Amino acid sequence: MLNEKMYALGNKRSIIREIFEYCKSRAGEIGPDKVFDFSIGNPSVEPPKEISEAIIDLINNENSVLLHGYTSAQGDLGVRQAIANEINEKFGAGVNENSIYMTCGAAASLTISLRALLNEGDECVVFAPFFTEYRVFVENAGGKLVVSTPMEKTFQIDVSDLESKITEKTRAIIMNSPNNPSGVVYNEETIKAVCKVLEKKQKEYGSPIYLIADEPYRELVFDDIKVPYLMNYYDNTIVCYSYSKALSLPGERIGYIAVSPRAQDSQKVYLAVCGAGRSLGYVCAPSLFQQVIKRTIGAKVNVNIYKENRDILYNALTEYGYECVQPDGAFYLFVKALEDDAYKFFEKAKKKEILVVPCDDFGVSGYVRIAYCVDKQRIVNALPAFKALAEEYKK
Repeated sequence: MLNEKMYALGNKRSIIREIFEYCKSRAGEIGPDKVFDFSIGNPSVEPPKEISEAIIDLINNENSVLLHGYTSAQGDLGVRQAIANEINEKFGAGVNENSIYMTCGAAASLTISLRALLNEGDECVVFAPFFTEYRVFVENAGGKLVVSTPMEKTFQIDVSDLESKITEKTRAIIMNSPNNPSGVVYNEETIKAVCKVLEKKQKEYGSPIYLIADEPYRELVFDDIKVPYLMNYYDNTIVCYSYSKALSLPGERIGYIAVSPRAQDSQKVYLAVCGAGRSLGYVCAPSLFQQVIKRTIGAKVNVNIYKENRDILYNALTEYGYECVQPDGAFYLFVKALEDDAYKFFEKAKKKEILVVPCDDFGVSGYVRIAYCVDKQRIVNALPAFKALAEEYKK
């Protein structure tokens, strides 16, 4: 017999992937320049030049057996030291190499962390709108996903709603800022209020509640917006980081987990992370790219390209009558569908070759996500179609 849960996951892909595959098929029929695909968060900005320089130098000048060989299960010691040093220089968090676990990107970081923290039946709270795979990751770890409803219009966290969702079974909370799909950055006032609630509930129930900071978009922020580093606000924090967006390396699958040294029984938590990585087969992240990261600490992509895309799209769509959430980071525009049913809106948009993602699976109905991490010309070329779609609804 098959595992029916795994069969169901394989038989029905995420809606993002379904649309992405449809786009490839449709582009083959009518040409890629005639399909306006905004479905997937695949960075369109080139990686920093330091990346290719580091790869070339490593391949040409390092011992190839060592370069392509196994590292320690939790990652190369020198790489973990370099990452810990960067975190401390930027945020003063006090982490060390034994706080860091190298992973195959943010998905592995989250999956490992949840497996380390959750027992069967434990609850994990997420803030809507949330990345759809959170549900898969939480349930695969034996947990139950609990959704906290956001503030209307701003999509900041509704702290009162959060407090009502925390129970004695709550073991973790996932916070994603800048947020996918809304682009919202949770402000410091909100962060402090959330942490106050968590501290209160920990005392009330007599057990730790862990705050998992999902941070693949940390560096993708605009207009001098600051992203609070959660480890400095709440002791029981685990940071799940990925270089996929910050360095435009989604296909290389490299990231890390950082456990706060001030977490309750922090070393036991770290060892649970190591054990979870072992049980899932997520040991020894790609060796080459561990070394690439070590050599390129501090490198960044040109976020101004995303900012220009955001401004073009946001300004045009609001002019056409769409209601959009102003994104402060990431590369997504969260748009209210022009009818209550986001799937019907998606189908009408698809007839005009516009591919956006309905967000019911993100925990908020009636909205769609537009990924503007695309060539600027695609946005410009799509604007007449967006305008025609809006005019069609007005009629």
